[in-house]
Amino acid sequence: MCGMAFGSASWAAHAYAQFGDVKYPPGFTHFDYVNPDAPKGGEIRLVPPIAVTNFDKFNPFTLKGTAPAGMLELVFESLLAGNSEEPSTGYGLLAEDVSVSPDGLSATFRIRKEARFSDGSAVGAADVVHSFNTLVSKQASPQFRTIFADIKAVRALGERLVQFDFASPNRELPLLAGSIPVFSRKWGAGKSFDAVITDLPIASGPYRPSSAQLGRDVTYLRDKNYWGAALPVRKGQYNFDRITYKLYLDDTSRFEGLKAGEYDLKREFVSKNWARQYKGKAFDSGAVKKQVFEHRNPGDFQGYTFNLRNPKFQDIRVRKAIALTMDFEWLNRQMFYGLYKRVEGYFPNSEFHASGLPGPAEMALLEPLRNKLRPEVFGPALLSSSTLPPSSLRDNLRMAKKLLAEAGWVYRDGALRNAQGEAFQMEYLNSQPSSVRLVIPMQIALKKLGIDLKIRNVDGALYQQRMDEFEFELGSLRIPGRSSPGSDLFEYFGSKAAATPGSANMWGIADPAVDSLIRSVLSATTKSDVSAAMRALDRVLSHGYYSIPQWYSDEFFVGYRPAGFVLPPTIPPFYQPDSWAAATWWASTSNR
Repeated sequence: MCGMAFGSASWAAHAYAQFGDVKYPPGFTHFDYVNPDAPKGGEIRLVPPIAVTNFDKFNPFTLKGTAPAGMLELVFESLLAGNSEEPSTGYGLLAEDVSVSPDGLSATFRIRKEARFSDGSAVGAADVVHSFNTLVSKQASPQFRTIFADIKAVRALGERLVQFDFASPNRELPLLAGSIPVFSRKWGAGKSFDAVITDLPIASGPYRPSSAQLGRDVTYLRDKNYWGAALPVRKGQYNFDRITYKLYLDDTSRFEGLKAGEYDLKREFVSKNWARQYKGKAFDSGAVKKQVFEHRNPGDFQGYTFNLRNPKFQDIRVRKAIALTMDFEWLNRQMFYGLYKRVEGYFPNSEFHASGLPGPAEMALLEPLRNKLRPEVFGPALLSSSTLPPSSLRDNLRMAKKLLAEAGWVYRDGALRNAQGEAFQMEYLNSQPSSVRLVIPMQIALKKLGIDLKIRNVDGALYQQRMDEFEFELGSLRIPGRSSPGSDLFEYFGSKAAATPGSANMWGIADPAVDSLIRSVLSATTKSDVSAAMRALDRVLSHGYYSIPQWYSDEFFVGYRPAGFVLPPTIPPFYQPDSWAAATWWASTSNR
């Protein structure tokens, strides 16, 4: 019953797996990586994993403004719940069962009788319909319209029965439908959704904000009457009475706050900080512990992004030349303490990463697109430029100079100029002051080519606004690694998203071949087919030179205050430190 395939009889089950591989059977009691007997109580204090200095709304679904950290994970729930072991499986949360039609064109969810919103009202099918229709409206962030584009409609078939209709058979769509955040129709009633700012959410999650005050720090209080506490997908989780996210103006004050005991856990993203700052009295005494946590997460894509909407970056030779100016090996040796690996392609450290020559399954997808693709796509997978011997930065700059000349940019009168005599200037938009030192070596290398790279530092809010509106030339982007790719690929790489302000397609990639390969990913019926389509997509994206790949780590660097906390004995394979701690750690006696 759990291993459904389109074309079989209509079925209903406690879980849905994209390829039928459900680990936990009906009647399971809890996930293996949690302690089902973990006591409730105490508090954990965290910081957001990204540089956020304040929040100015409680609505995380609109485009403008910044919602508090933790809001989506702690306050809102969906019909299905994922876990940290199975990337492409969802188990019933708000829904007690899910059924998929034999043709794969619809999925029906039966909502649990006991499911309740924070105001005590029952969660109903009408609330699910309202949530979906609101999220795909123009009053919500446009990313939802892209992500849910293949869901044609949602209908209430009864008080607790809701059906999603799909544009085409796609094994990922039932999971996508099951992941939609559900909120009450009463939330912000009478207002346009984009005007719902200070209204506290009416949702069904285990926590709710402690106050309606906007600002910097935010505390969530555990609902001691939480309706879903005994569910298998919630047993042993969300054990703290209070979860607080503290905000700081800069990373220096953030780190000092950890040492001073103002909060309990910080994931470190800066290798220099990890190598040089995580020492001293607080660490010697054991008040703060420095620990490397292993994981099996696919590597994040991280890179400098060209804005292809700017004419100067539309020539692939220009993008390729600029990418040659980054010396990762020098950065890793001199600034990263050897802790990082070079990003290769868009899906590093995963089965979706392309390597070597295309295999037969990849060629079957690429061959029909040959007239839309560069010949290089059919050769070896692209490797990021290197300065390891026998290569060198000097050699790379010579190649870059030749490429720029072929594109019509020649050095004269003290600068690299085009046929109209315009000097080549670029602006790098930056919101993290600590990263300036990483851009300067590339700035110096570009200067040798006659290109003037200006670094413009802005705060996080302005940076996000300008990126949302595509008002930048060179920026930086991080895409979390994926174990189960879905329609969010259109949000990052699809042609429609390229013309949609607020989308994640920062580059402005609008390539029919890319769109076709994304459709191949979404229509795949086996894991091997998904992997082949993703590797083909990786080849096409990489050979477009849309980014300057940066670096990633296959480990988490975490500083935390161990006193007062107990960690579960099993660490799951797929997780993020902050959300894992909030969901599965618990307070020791001293913290309660």
